Amino acid sequence: MDLSQSKKLFQKALSLMPGGVNSPVRAFRAVGGNPLFIKKAKGSKLYDVDGNTYIDYVLSWGPMILGHAHPKVIQAIKVAASNGTSYGAPTELEIVLAQLIKKAFPSMEKMRMVNSGTEATMSAIRVARGFTRRDKIIKFEGCYHGHADGLLAKAGSGVTTFGLPDSPGVPEDYAKNTITLPFNDPKTFKELIRKDYKEIAAVIVEPVVGNIGCVLPQQGFLETLREETERYGIVLIFDEVMTGFRVSYGGAQAYYKIKPDMTCLGKVIGGGLPVGAYGGKRDIISMVAPEGPVYQAGTLSGNPIAMAAGIATLKELSNRETYQRLEDTSKMLEEGLKEASERAKVKTRFYRAGTMFCTYFTDQEVTDYNTAKRADTGLFARFFKAMLSRGVYLAPSQFEAGFISLAHSKTDIHRTVSAAYKSLLELT
Repeated sequence: MDLSQSKKLFQKALSLMPGGVNSPVRAFRAVGGNPLFIKKAKGSKLYDVDGNTYIDYVLSWGPMILGHAHPKVIQAIKVAASNGTSYGAPTELEIVLAQLIKKAFPSMEKMRMVNSGTEATMSAIRVARGFTRRDKIIKFEGCYHGHADGLLAKAGSGVTTFGLPDSPGVPEDYAKNTITLPFNDPKTFKELIRKDYKEIAAVIVEPVVGNIGCVLPQQGFLETLREETERYGIVLIFDEVMTGFRVSYGGAQAYYKIKPDMTCLGKVIGGGLPVGAYGGKRDIISMVAPEGPVYQAGTLSGNPIAMAAGIATLKELSNRETYQRLEDTSKMLEEGLKEASERAKVKTRFYRAGTMFCTYFTDQEVTDYNTAKRADTGLFARFFKAMLSRGVYLAPSQFEAGFISLAHSKTDIHRTVSAAYKSLLELT
């Protein structure tokens, strides 16, 4: 496989950007070698600058649930762009997208559009603090809620991939207001919250952890979070930036039947363009300026092109047969990869929530941050390279989830499973 042009571009990028990239995991440092430079994408495929084609399971880290360059999304973008790229003023598009989101997430009675998942989580926590008049928050090890100060302690995603120390650059006085607890440990959570509830404004959680691979909530964990926060007047925030529209049409909260006080969304609701949203109970969101005293603003929030792309995406997702198709494809991949591991006699653990998935190279159950870190990252790096050489593009880190789209065909899945079996054999 020729990657000479990607290598040349990466050398140029190294002199212009930290690590040659604009987001750390893209640098391939966790798996070795040079990153691919992409020229275009269509459907389930990526095409690099050297002319290689890959079946894509990264999907821009989640948002391309319809597949790349979906015709209706591209047409919506063209129409919106032809009218102007940004107004800094309200448009009807913002209302239409908000209505579509509220239909899928009824818990979001009111919402505010922003430009990223980081903005959504950062703003939601500020609103929760303003609403409760308390300062501390609880997050869980391995859950990544963006790169805002105070949210990077044991944060998963790139922080875990690179083994970075917790929150360098974050003032100690700020970080002390973040309490970090183990995921899937309701006992520890209950003990802490019953002792310190008067100081705790919010509990924020990825209901399915997508930033240390794909870690599922055990029975009773999310239920305990809901019961205890409700008991003590603490705001429960579901970070569904990754799980929203991916675990189910109504996200993880619909799938697990847990109604949070606030929800953060991103990725999918913009059809691949930069966008995010946070929302929740009417009395909480009414704290946001200009209706209330909590300030949050954004020049590009509600950008008309992003709104148009999001509307086109959510309309496609609302079709009755969409999620059955996604489930059928996801299940086919799950069964195929599990069988490939068994045939090749390589011990792995496969986890899936809707269209999110992860294969850990370990023989232990993965239930939290610590068990995820025990996975063999060296073995994963070898598997990643073997798959890449066979035209399958996985996330370049053991600690990232993979994704499936409507564009993935049965042929794509069969090719992927075949490539996985051959790649796993190489490991033995």
